[in-house]
Amino acid sequence: MKIELVYRDAQTVGVKLERYGPEQLKGIRSVPGRGYVADEKIWTIPYTILSVEALLKAYPKDFFVCDEHLKNEDLYLCEQLESHRQQRQRKQAIVPIEEAELWSPARKKQLEDALRARGYSGKTIKAYTLQVQRFFAETMVNEGGIDDAVVQKYSLKLLEKELSHAYVNQAISALKFYFRYVLKRSNTNGYVRPKKESKLPDVLSLGEVARLLKSVNNLKHRAMLVITYTSGLRVGEVVRLRPEDCDWERNVVKVRQGKGRKDRQTLLSETASAVLKPYMEQEKPEGWLFPGQREGRHLTERSAQKVFEKALLQSGITKEVSIHSLRHSFATHLLENGIDLRYIQELLGHQSVRTTERYTHVSRRDIGRIQSPLDRMGGVEEDGEE
Repeated sequence: MKIELVYRDAQTVGVKLERYGPEQLKGIRSVPGRGYVADEKIWTIPYTILSVEALLKAYPKDFFVCDEHLKNEDLYLCEQLESHRQQRQRKQAIVPIEEAELWSPARKKQLEDALRARGYSGKTIKAYTLQVQRFFAETMVNEGGIDDAVVQKYSLKLLEKELSHAYVNQAISALKFYFRYVLKRSNTNGYVRPKKESKLPDVLSLGEVARLLKSVNNLKHRAMLVITYTSGLRVGEVVRLRPEDCDWERNVVKVRQGKGRKDRQTLLSETASAVLKPYMEQEKPEGWLFPGQREGRHLTERSAQKVFEKALLQSGITKEVSIHSLRHSFATHLLENGIDLRYIQELLGHQSVRTTERYTHVSRRDIGRIQSPLDRMGGVEEDGEE
């Protein structure tokens, strides 16, 4: 891994890591006095001999470079980096090639190319690549030493960290793909997957949704949240909408290449139209319906989530929900209004109706009709006896 040292001022040096996995962060966190500047996405350490030596000791196998200021002004630091480089080369000279490169840029590209060739989405490519990268960082075994027992031990380690079953299953799927299509193995699949967790989606009541949307004053932000709810969109779908995706005549929204690389159509409600039209007349968005700060780019998913979090705070709603809960709420409210499950499946773009059936468990349509036995008796009343 390459680590870049950057001069900041007389007291601090910036440290830019090429990768930010758990093992990589362990090194920088061991340096006394280190800090992190979130806005610049850079670590800092005190500009002292002890701190620099601690950093070099924390990354004995990694490659250091420094900016022009440090290279020209700090001869001691240059000597330390050169000494570190020579020690690193001596150690690597006695390590077999297959062990020295547990996870190399070449392997990463092979994995990405294999995923891309099979039509996987950009999100899945990124997720699988990070999962395989974390596996090698955690296990520190060479490719020849990987077997079912190693993968099983790794998955148990993830579960012990209380990571979700979905996360662990994704890690296993990523490794299985890597073994099969990159390492060309087909016999590494004897490990046990954790049972899939069955969780009910978090939903807001209709009143809470209305309260949340009314609390947003920014026209662009309100339009984004309104169409997310009224059309049942995923956050990745709403930020990638284009102005021409809104069909005002037919009252539908076209979702291009949603999850599973599928196009679909969903509702464009009167309420959404009443907010979207003034927004488009005022802002005149081009390219993307909700453009981001960078020219030619759409609003990021994280920015959309922040808009939702701010609205949640302003509306005084204390439920632990995310922007995706608007989609869950849309489906649940449709079901409570008597809309057939198959129509809801089409609007949400679910491949299987079993996925849509989750909303039957959170709907109040039937639960509200059921009366507790004690309610039928008139409740529990005190009779005055001591």
